[in-house]
Amino acid sequence: MRLDKYLKVSRLIKRRTVANEACDNGRVMINDTVAKASTNVKVGDIITISFGNKETKVRVTDVQETVKKEEAKELFEYL
Repeated sequence: MRLDKYLKVSRLIKRRTVANEACDNGRVMINDTVAKASTNVKVGDIITISFGNKETKVRVTDVQETVKKEEAKELFEYL
């Protein structure tokens, strides 16, 4: 699954366009490498998102095309 779609489906970022812009600005990294929005996300990847002085680091535990709001937190775990 594309990185920008994963960020939206997992609700780490609320909108896909915002996720796309964050990737374009180099604020999203997968396994310590700056990632484009089209990068493929796999189970076990570590995603780091930087917004301002806040940094969020998560490990991908599951990849699904669609998920209910309540189950979105099951797609990743905070590190």
